[in-house]
Amino acid sequence: MALQKPLIRHLGLTEYQPVWQSMKQFTHERDSTTPDELWLTQHHPVYTQGMNGRSEHVLAPGDIPVVQVDRGGQITYHGPGQLVIYCLLDLHRLGLGIRKLVTTIEQAIICLLREYQIDAHARKDAPGVYIDDAKIAALGLRVRKGCCYHGLSLNLDMDLAPFNGINPCGMQGLEVTQLSHHVSDFTIDQVEQRLCALLLEQIGYE
Repeated sequence: MALQKPLIRHLGLTEYQPVWQSMKQFTHERDSTTPDELWLTQHHPVYTQGMNGRSEHVLAPGDIPVVQVDRGGQITYHGPGQLVIYCLLDLHRLGLGIRKLVTTIEQAIICLLREYQIDAHARKDAPGVYIDDAKIAALGLRVRKGCCYHGLSLNLDMDLAPFNGINPCGMQGLEVTQLSHHVSDFTIDQVEQRLCALLLEQIGYE
């Protein structure tokens, strides 16, 4: 039987914490019949520190808030011009383990970048997507009751300076890049639409 495609919600520019609380509530209240959802947003400037995050990776946050969250991974930055997709998925129903889901998300992003003639890759030692040695996309997930939340962030056309206030993803000296450094002919709407389609395809909804 074909899987029901996720509901895609476009949230616009949002504050981080209310969206995080809504993700947790959605996951807590869902049952085996609840359709999956993808939430697309951009956030006002915020650093998020994962459950394993260490304080020494917060270097000079300045006025940007640092929020302790319940996903895996270390610290990252979210801000306008970065596409965030929250993946609210029933992994049990999809037959996916968390490692397979991470690989699937990475491959969707790599396929998207390939369509822009960009050669990108994943790394076994550090989840995410990279162009040469610079990170363009970060991943962080949490699994509860066989369902996941949190998701991915893809740098499109943003102010990268706040990444200098942290060791991105807990990696000292890690370079960060974005799509606008490599191509000029794109819109955020186009990227949203295409990446959602690739995610659905890679996860196996179609």
